[in-house]
Formats: sequence, structure tokens, C-alpha cells
Amino acid sequence: MPTGGSATAALPPVGSPRSRGIGWRARLEIAALSGPAILVFVAFVIFPVVMAGYYGFFRWKGYGRPTDFVGLRNYVTILQDPSFHEALAHNGIILVLSLVMQGPVAIALALLLNRKMRGQSLIRVLIFVPYVISEVIVGTGWSLMLASNGAVNALLRSWGLGGLTQDWLSDPSIAMWSLMIIITWKYVGFAVILFLAGLQGIPEELSEAAAIDGASYWQVQRRITLPLLGPTVRIWAFLSIIGSLQLFDLVYIIWGQYVSSTAGTSTMATYMVTNGRNAGNYGYGNAVAVVLFLISLVIALVYQRFVLRRDTDGALTGSAK
Repeated sequence: MPTGGSATAALPPVGSPRSRGIGWRARLEIAALSGPAILVFVAFVIFPVVMAGYYGFFRWKGYGRPTDFVGLRNYVTILQDPSFHEALAHNGIILVLSLVMQGPVAIALALLLNRKMRGQSLIRVLIFVPYVISEVIVGTGWSLMLASNGAVNALLRSWGLGGLTQDWLSDPSIAMWSLMIIITWKYVGFAVILFLAGLQGIPEELSEAAAIDGASYWQVQRRITLPLLGPTVRIWAFLSIIGSLQLFDLVYIIWGQYVSSTAGTSTMATYMVTNGRNAGNYGYGNAVAVVLFLISLVIALVYQRFVLRRDTDGALTGSAK
């Protein structure tokens, strides 16, 4: 049995590289590997945000040095503008409906495609294809099909259902639902692929053991599969929330800069472009961008604090904690 003196002698001497942590060579390697990514992030993310905050204090036409300082007037106008309130409410509706409509559909399709079946790979590709199609193509195609004289109404008339024809894009009571159908059609494929990846990480032994114990297929999905799929669902929900808050392209392409507000589909991003760039007031547009950024940041931090914390805490090692 070693004595106390020998145990003390076995400890690393004070001032050795092990006691000081990582050495200069390791620090240099970290700086060399992460430096370019940090520079790109600062140049294309941090710097534009800072400059947007700066220009938001001016009435600026987009060229030359801003000189007409207005202080917080742009931000006060934003918070008092009913059009911005409507756009913010529309973003909230899109956020909730995206989770409610896409989530169950994507989970059902993922569970179906996770089983062995003929044509499984082809079906997966067909579901994922809308996600990789350009928003310009999707917006243009759907705007032509949903027009008053478009393919959808023509198809309803050919089936003898002329009474169901609607003004799908201009009627404020229908336009939001038309937008949600388009969004679901385009982005549900991404959720399905994400959920399929999560299902691949669930051990089959758990389902087999539950089946041996007499559990039905739906009991296995409810008690085992869905709880273990929870982290993937929460990550998808986070991405869907941020995407809903920043939605711009589909709305702007289908409804344009003026029809979106009258049809009830305007968003904070379309409000920013309409009242900023298109109105020639780039300072006001930058202020709207800052408000949109802050809203997204607060929601992201709250979601990470109260929803994603269980997943991040579970991923930490004991030493990291």
C-alpha cells in the first residue's frame, strides 16, 4: 500500500502544462479554426444588426451619410401604428397555425414512412420536394392556381361545384387559410424528414419489448415513440416559430406590397419592406428590422430557457455541469 508521501509525489507539479490547462499551441489551433467563422459571423450578422440599430435613429433615404436624427421617433411610430399591430397579430396567427397544422401531419407521415412499405423512398422524396423548390416558384404557381379565374376554381366548376368557388387570395376571411395551406404544403416535408431522423435514433428493442408484453401499435407510439421523439419535436417547433416570425417571401410574392394588408396576410417583414424601402424611408425600415430582431430574440431566449433547457441539460456531462 503506498504511503501518503508517495501519493503526494504522484500529483503533477505546480506550474506543469496539465495544471495550467490548455497550452498556447492548443489556443492557437482553436483561434485558427474558429477565427474565420467568427469573422464571418461578426461581418454578416453582428455588424448589420448594429448598423440597423444605428440607422434606425435617423430619417434616411438609403444613400449618403444619415444626418436627419430623429431619435426614438421611428420606434414610437412603429409601436403606435395599427398596421404594425395587424402585421404582428398575423405573425402570431401564422405561428400558432403552423405548429397546429404541420406538427400532427408531419408526425403521422413520419410514423407511416418509418414502417417498411413499397415505394417508401419515392414517397419520402415526393414529400420533401416542395421544401427545396424556390419560394418564387411556389408563390407564383399558387397565386396562378388560386386566382379568381385560376385552376382551383376552374376545377371546382368542372366538377359541378361552382358554388364552392372563392376569391382565395383577396377575401380576408379566406386569405389567411390559403396562406397556411401553402405554407403547410411547402414546409411539412422538412418536418417529416426531421422526425424520420429522430425516429431512426429510437432503439427498436424498446418497441419489440413492449410488443412482447402485449402493447398494441398505438400504445407503443403513444408511450414510447412520441416521448422519445420529444427533443426532435421541440427543435422543429423552435425552427417553425422563428420562421413564422420572419415570414416574408411567400406573402410578398403572392399578395404583393399592398394587397397583403387588405387581404389580412401582412407580416412584420412585409410591413418593414413596404414602409421602409418602398416608401424611401430606410431609417424607418431599419427600425422595424430592429424591432423584429428583438421580438425574435426574446421569444428564442424564452423558448430555450423553458422548453429546450431539458434537452441541453441532458446533453451536458457531469464535469460540464
